[in-house]
Formats: sequence, C-alpha cells, structure tokens
Amino acid sequence: MDPTRIAEAAGLLAAARQSGTRIAALPASATPQSVREAHAIQDEVVKRTGAQVGAYKANAPSATSEGVRGLIFAPMIHASPAIFPTGDAPQCGIEGEVAFRFRRDLPSRAAPYSREEVASALEACAAIEVVSSRYADSDTATVLDKLADNISNGGFVPGAPVADWRALDLGQIKVRLSVNGETVVEKPGGHPIGDPLGVAVALVEMMRSAGGVKAGQYVTCGSYTGLRYFKPGDRCKVVFEGLGEAELTFTP
Repeated sequence: MDPTRIAEAAGLLAAARQSGTRIAALPASATPQSVREAHAIQDEVVKRTGAQVGAYKANAPSATSEGVRGLIFAPMIHASPAIFPTGDAPQCGIEGEVAFRFRRDLPSRAAPYSREEVASALEACAAIEVVSSRYADSDTATVLDKLADNISNGGFVPGAPVADWRALDLGQIKVRLSVNGETVVEKPGGHPIGDPLGVAVALVEMMRSAGGVKAGQYVTCGSYTGLRYFKPGDRCKVVFEGLGEAELTFTP
C-alpha cells in the first residue's frame, strides 16, 4: 500500500465530510489501487475526523470479487422514525435493507467465525440506508473511489431489532417501500445474493483481523428495493413482513 496516496485521499474525503461539500474527484495521485487501499482510506478518514464507527455496510465475496465493507459513523445513525436533514444527504437516495445488530462483541481471533456463531450474536431489523456521495458526480467515480468513500454511505436508519428472526426466510421475505403513503415497491425477496446473513458473516471475517466488531454495532446487508431517489419533504417507509419497518422523512 502507498501511505502517501492513502493520506492524500483521506484528507480530501475527510474535509468534504466535515465541510458538507463535495469534491470533483480524487486526483490520480490519490486514487486507490486495491480494495485494501480503499479500506485503509476509510480507516484514515475515521482517524482524521475522530468519528466513532456505529455500523457497517458490506458485500460478500464472490467468485469474481473480493468482499468489501464501508464504515457508517455513529452520528449518521438515526433510529426510526427519523427526521433526516437534506443537507446531510442532498441526493435523497435510499435503499430498503435487512440489517443486523450485534448483541455481543465478536473480537479479533485467529480462527474463523462459523455462520452459527455469527447468527447467534445477532438481532435483525428493517433498515433504510441513506445514500450520498462525497463526489460531485458519483456516476463517474470508479468502484474503488466509491469504496474509499464508504460505498457512498450518507446515513442509516434502523428499525426496532427483533431477537427471534431465524425462522424468517430472509431470501424471500416480502418487502414494501412507500413514499408519502404510496407504494413504489412491493415484492418477495430481491436481496442481491439472497442471503443477508451471509453478508454479515463476511463482514465479521473481514473485521476478524482488524479489531473485530462490537456489541451495539450494526451491519446492513444489501438492498431489496434498489436505489431510489426522493426529494425534500418526502416520507419514506420500508416494511419487511415479520421483521418490522423503518421510516425516515427528509427535511428541507
């Protein structure tokens, strides 16, 4: 890894977060060259801003890609029903997701955690991920640049956690997304890999050599609704059958 590149990118992204402004792009000298460098940039932004990590977003590894994670800072987490200032997420993008809350620490250790060990440490909840980029034109940012920016996370709204969730078929769970009371998505399933718990396991494995995860932290595990954009004043609600709901209103 190149510490100079990591420091330059982290400085730009940390300043954008602290000022609430967006940058055109990372210069070539600061563009991460690997998933490992992008994760290191995320970690350096945490150090520079002094933020606490309250949650993660994650994608599981596949045959063609590495597992990745993004950090969600504690001040960006708003319990449902949430009032979310548009100034904090001017794009007003949201995704309806299943998330998990860690009931106990899963610390660093040499041996991998089993799926059962991870599942037994979790509560599940409906959640809304708020999507917002530090780049002025996120559509032109590279995948690694977006990863350095915590996969364009702008906030997180968890619903009430459910301890007895393991009988639910999370791959085919029915989801409904509404805006201002009007349904815009209603369907069974829709998760990118059909296994949000597998994403949580992947996150634990990624963090196993990086300090582990802490009780009270969340991991949000991928969109069932796709990325939807709304506008100031809109009230958005996602409901997962048997799991509960999460709601936010974007304030002007």
